[in-house]
Amino acid sequence: MRRYLLITLAVLAAAFGVGAGIALLENPRLVVSDHPDEIRAPEADLPDFRFEDIDGQPRESTEWSGKVRVVNFWATWCPPCRAETPAFVELQERYADRDVQFIGVAVDERELVADFADTYGVNYPMLLGGLDAVELSKRLGNRLGGLPFTVVVDRRGEVQHRQPGEMKKDELDRILQTLL
Repeated sequence: MRRYLLITLAVLAAAFGVGAGIALLENPRLVVSDHPDEIRAPEADLPDFRFEDIDGQPRESTEWSGKVRVVNFWATWCPPCRAETPAFVELQERYADRDVQFIGVAVDERELVADFADTYGVNYPMLLGGLDAVELSKRLGNRLGGLPFTVVVDRRGEVQHRQPGEMKKDELDRILQTLL
C-alpha cells in the first residue's frame, strides 16, 4: 500500500512538472514566481524599487517617473553585458535631452561596478541590486534569472519590451524612437 502511494505521488509530481514546463514553452510570457507551484504573467508595469548607487546613495525608481526608461540587469563578469554597454552609453547620450533614462542594475560588487563604469565611461546611473535585482528581473519576465536582461518602459511606467540576452543597438534605437 505504501509503495503504491509513493508511486502515485511520484507520477503526479512528474505530471505537474511536465505540465508547467509545457505551459512555459507554449507561453514564454509566463514567469515562475517565488512559489515553485505557481506560474503567472510578468508584471506589465515597472514596480517601484530602491537600490544604492555605486557611491552608496539610495536611488528610487520613482526618480525617473515620466521618462522612457531602459532598465538593464547585468554583471561585470557577463560577456554579453560588457558587449552591450558601449551602445547604451551612446544611446543615453543621444536621447538624454528627450527624456530617456538608462538605468543599470548590477548583480555584482560595488568596487567591480565602479571600475567597470569608469572603464566604459558609463553616463547613466549604476545601481547595486544584488539578489534583489534578480528577483525584480524575474517579476518582469526573466524566467531563468539570466543576464543580461533589459526592459524598456514607456513614460506611463508600462513595460513595452523585454529582452533576455544581449540587446542590440539598432533594435533598441528603433524601440526608443517608437516611444518618443
